[in-house]
Parts: sequence; structure tokens; C-alpha cells
Amino acid sequence: MNKITLSRLALVMAATFIFNISPIDASTTFSGNLNGIIIDAETNKPVSNAAVELLNNNRFTTSNSEGIFTFTNVIEGTYTLKVTHLGYKETLASLKFDEGSTAKFAVYILPKAIEISTVIVSDKPTLSKFEDLYELSNVLKGKELQKDLGITLASTLKNETGIAIRSMGPAPSRPVIRGLGGDRVMISEDGEKIIDLSATSPDHAVTVEPFSIDRIEVIRGPKLLTFTPVSIGGVVNVVRNEIPIQIHNAPFGTIGGFYESANNGYIGSLITEVPYDKFALRFEGSRKRTEDLSTPEGKLKNSGSSNTNLTIGGSFIDNDLRIGSSFRRFELDYGVPGGFVGAHPNGVNITLYKNQFRFLTDINFENSFISELEISYGTSLYRHKEFEKSGKIGSEFRIFNHSLSVDARHSRLGILDNGTFGLSGEMRDFDIGGFVFTSPTRSYNLALFGFETFTLDRFTFETGLRFNYDLIKPEREKAVSNIGYIRQRTFYTYSASVSVLYELTKIVHIGANISKSSRVPTIEELFSEGPHLAAYSYETGNPDLTAEGGFGTEIFIYHKFTNLFYNINLFYNNIAGYIIPRNKGRTNFATFLPIYATSGIDAVLYGLELQADWKLLEKLSFGFSTSYTLGSFKDDGKPLPQIPPLKGLIELKYESETMTAGISNEYAFSQNRVDQFEEPTDGYTVFNLFFQYSINAAHLIHSFSLNVHNIFNRIYRNHLSRVKLILPEAGINARITYKLFFHL
Repeated sequence: MNKITLSRLALVMAATFIFNISPIDASTTFSGNLNGIIIDAETNKPVSNAAVELLNNNRFTTSNSEGIFTFTNVIEGTYTLKVTHLGYKETLASLKFDEGSTAKFAVYILPKAIEISTVIVSDKPTLSKFEDLYELSNVLKGKELQKDLGITLASTLKNETGIAIRSMGPAPSRPVIRGLGGDRVMISEDGEKIIDLSATSPDHAVTVEPFSIDRIEVIRGPKLLTFTPVSIGGVVNVVRNEIPIQIHNAPFGTIGGFYESANNGYIGSLITEVPYDKFALRFEGSRKRTEDLSTPEGKLKNSGSSNTNLTIGGSFIDNDLRIGSSFRRFELDYGVPGGFVGAHPNGVNITLYKNQFRFLTDINFENSFISELEISYGTSLYRHKEFEKSGKIGSEFRIFNHSLSVDARHSRLGILDNGTFGLSGEMRDFDIGGFVFTSPTRSYNLALFGFETFTLDRFTFETGLRFNYDLIKPEREKAVSNIGYIRQRTFYTYSASVSVLYELTKIVHIGANISKSSRVPTIEELFSEGPHLAAYSYETGNPDLTAEGGFGTEIFIYHKFTNLFYNINLFYNNIAGYIIPRNKGRTNFATFLPIYATSGIDAVLYGLELQADWKLLEKLSFGFSTSYTLGSFKDDGKPLPQIPPLKGLIELKYESETMTAGISNEYAFSQNRVDQFEEPTDGYTVFNLFFQYSINAAHLIHSFSLNVHNIFNRIYRNHLSRVKLILPEAGINARITYKLFFHL
């Protein structure tokens, strides 16, 4: 689906209606308009451009952008509607039409697998046959998104193939892809990189509220290079359309909330979008609160959180021009548990806020090589304080960030089907206070990038190229320090990636990717010097670090029968100068904290991923996924630290138009390949139940979801959790979610 389709999906929080029957005088013949709405049974959202046939009198129409259709001058009687759409199964619906039928008739249609390319909805869309594979395996949306919805973005994604969670308690958690974490995994909202410190340390939280997300994309391959130079990592892009992308004909929105038993947590949320002439105004607000997490061995003290999230955005849209802006205020207070070596007995409290402003201009051109030009500017102020239990500030961080990007998307040119090229720039002012002695630093980045797709017979290609210039300038140069010569550093790097997909048959495809990746060390990796209380470590940087340079290869096959889909990936990444902080087994006796020293060491990461979805019966399906990564230092073959074990998910699901129910099993093997001073973990298997139901009433859609996680209260530990030695993961946890979609 393209960008225009996403606007229809954003609208999809619109509502539906019921068909009412009232008695009439049998001697009277009534004639009127028969109105209806077509709804995606998976997402509860209207479907545009569906073909609707009134079989009884051979009349045809199509649903509009709101999913609504109308037949005029229909005589009372009983009719059969046939609804067809390229991306959905053909549906027949019976209805009785008479003078009492004043409301719209809702018809649910189920998505189907199709044998043509599907376009992933992204802020930088392109058309490619690869998108079919990405849509099937790397996108979380609709009912699946609501079923998997967690308290954080990482917990929402935890059962996606190839993804694990790095955590230091429930609030500070972040996704890890194929063993790669930190800023090797970029997180973005509507295509723009989020600004926070979550990539730098396990005690820092991601500033994204997942409850209001429409869709989550895990982007890999050459398209990565339109976002980041780390081509062997990944981008987690959340889509919420803070800046409206289409003018709708009526106000619509969502009211929702959930409750979780394991932490006595709740959230309340409101999203609404109001059109006026050529303007659209969007408002989003939410409030979330959690208490200490309950585990089978007791409560994880100081693990609660409190979050407020407010956004206002607006657009002016006139034909091929869109001008819009948005402002977001994100506040989060949370605790980091204590109780292990180097930790404060009662942990540390962190409070942060972020003010984020974005301005966007989007121009479409007809009959031109440049089909679309997008200019985006963003600025963010991020403040972060870490408090000891006494109330004393241990660390304080401030980031003032400016970014500008210009993206040009072009139409077909020669063998090139379409593509994107552009430039981006970023300035970051980073300041640190408290008992951390890292010098305040400014960093600058300038990048040029291009992405192209083309097809030759049965081969489909994606290519990407990116050039980066980075300047990192500390406020104070220091020739002699405990960590070395602190000075200005300049980096020139490039990244490239090529993917090819070969169509063996209409339903069997094999492919490969080869990429050259680069990554510049962060300010913290270069210049950190001092205690980091919430992370329970004394961190020392290395000002002599060089940029990471990686070469990655991947081979994959996917097979899409009518009732069976599977995808197999084998990957191998060779990274020169892999930058990593390691526990050296030494203690800084001034603070009694373990020393974590940053260094660049050659490393290899390789593994496999398997994902399958088998439709056993019309409404019963079986799902299976597994992923495994091996990470080693290249010189001696010893294990890299913080590599997840083999893990996966088995699921049995019943699904109809309005109801979904099932049971799932999360499993992980033991992890005994650990770095020095890293603890191994045992394997586990955890069972979960889930149930979802949708109800239509007048202009509303009510969506209910009940999930019960760890139904047998199993004791298990996440290998990537820093607090696993204190207590295990959550015990039995019931989560009730409710969303009300309305369309006025």
C-alpha cells in the first residue's frame, strides 16, 4: 500500500454502523438509498475502492475513501451483496432493506495473500517486489499489534522473529535485532529518528508510547541506508501520523485504555483528528502509570513508572501540496531496581522529559521525473536526571538536537522502477552534569544517500548507498587524561547494500543481500569518564576509537502457498572494530562500581531465522518462529557479551471476522556462551492465552482484548536483562485492552 493508502488506514479509526429493522405496512412499497460501509476484519478500519455488487438487480458501485458505498432508489426487500477487492477475500452478505433501515450496513472482509508486490507504508515509500516479503514478516499492525501490545515498544516487539529485549527493569527496555543493540538499531517515528539516550545505556528508556501506534515496521536491507549508515542492523519505525496526511470528511478518533495485573498498571488515551476546509488538526494525549513488577519470587522493588504524553499536529493540504507541523511533550519518571553488586540498595530514580517540534513540507509533481519532494525539519530538547534515594542528583544529561532532511522520490527512469535520493544534516549539543566528568560535546553529521529498485526478467533488485561526514567536538580538549587524549574527531564513512530476489515460481522466491556497513562511535563511547549510578558501572570511553566497518551477507527463501507461508534467513556479519563496553573485572574504589571500558574489537555474528504460518482450517492457523544468533570475538573465538539465546514462539489461533482467540508458547534455550564476568541463564517455556472481540454499534466500533501471559506462573529470566540476578521476569499477568473507534 502506498502513502495515500496509509492515510486511509489512519482514517480507519473511523467507525461503523448497524442495520436496524422496523416493521412497515406490507401494503406500502418503499424505495430509498441503501448505505453501507466496508471494514477490514483484521484492523477494524474502512476499506476503500472495494467493488460492491447488488446481486438481485445486477447493480455495481465502489466504496469511497471512507469505506462507504451507496445504492440509490432501492426497493424494499431482501438482498445479497457481493464485495470484492484485490487484497481481500470475496465476501457475500445478506440484508433486509425496508423503511426502517436508516443506518448503514457493515460488511467485514478478510485480507488475503496475493501474488503481486505489496508496498510497505513508510515515511520514505518505494515500490519493490521485496515489499511483499517485508509486509508478511516485518510488520506488526491491526489485531496482531493490539494482541502483542505491551507497556513499552520493546515488550510489544519481543515475539517478533529475530528480536530480543535488552532491559534493566520494565521501563528501560529496548529492542535488539540479531544480537545487535544500541544505536546499531535505530528507532524512528513517522520516519524521523527519535532523540533520547536509550541507545547509550541499558538504564535509559525509549521515549515512545506504543499504545497510540497504528503500525510498526522493522526495516532491513538497502532501504536502511535512507535512515542510517548501519546497514547490518535495523530500523524500528513506528507509524502514527502526527502530522495528518489527508483531509477527511468528518472528525474521527480513538478512545482507549488498558490494565495490567502484574504491575497494577493502567493507561488512558485519546486520539482525535478534526478536518476544517483544507486543514486537519490532530490531538493525542495519554497517561500511564505502573507500580512495582510482581514476579513468582516477589516484587521487583523500585520498578514502577509514570508517563504523560501530549501531541498536537496540523496540516494544510491543497491538491499536491502538504504543509504541516507537530509538537510533542513526553514526560517519564521511572525506577531502576537495585540490590546487586555495584547497585544502590534501593536503586535509582530517573526523571526525563522531551519537547519535540517537527515541520514538514511535501510536494507532489505530475508528469515529472521527481514525483515527490519532502523537506523535514525537527528540533528536540531532552532533559534527563538520575537521583539517588536520598534525592541527590547522581547524573544529569541534556540534549539539544536539530535535524534537516530533503528527500526526492523519482518515478520510472530507464530500468529503474523508482527510488529515493536526498541529503540530511544533524547538529547535537550534548551536556552532562552531576558526578559524570564527560566533557560537553557538540556533534555534526551530514549525509548523502540514494535508494533504487529495478527488475530484470525474474530478478528484482534493491540497491542503497550512503556517504556520511561526522564531526565530534568536545568543549574542552585534554591532552592528558585517565582515558587518553580527548580531542576533536572527524570521520568520513560510506555504506552500501545490494539485495536480489529471484522468482522461482509465483509462490517461491529466493534472495540474497550483501552490504558494507559503517558506524561512528558515539560521544559516550569516546569521552565517558566517571560513574553512571543508574547503570551501576564506572564507564570509561576511548577517544582513539575508529569507526566500525562491517561486511554482511544474507541468504533467504520465502514460500507463499494459499494456506502456508514460510521464510528462512541465514546471515553472517563480519565487523571490524566492533565497539563495545566490557566489564573488566576491576572496581573503581572511589565509587565501588565495576569498571566498564570501551574498546573496538573485531567480531563476527551469524545465525538463522525461521518463520512459518500454516492455515490448518478456514479459521484455524498455526504459527511458528525461531531465531538464533552466535556472536564471537574474531581473534580468539570467545563469546561476545549480551547475545540472546535461541528463542521463538509457537501459536495456535482461531480467527473470524469479529473474534480472535488462541494459545501461544514463548520458548528460549539456555545461554551458556557468555563473556567473562557475564552470568549464563537457563532455558524456559512460557504459555499465554489471548482473546479479542469487536462489536459494532451505531457510529462506533468497540474492540476488546484479553491477554494472559505466563499462565502457569513460570520462573524464567531474560538473558539480556541486567537485573536477572535479583528476580525473574513477571509472573502471571492479565492485560485487558479496550479501544473505541468513532466517526462523527
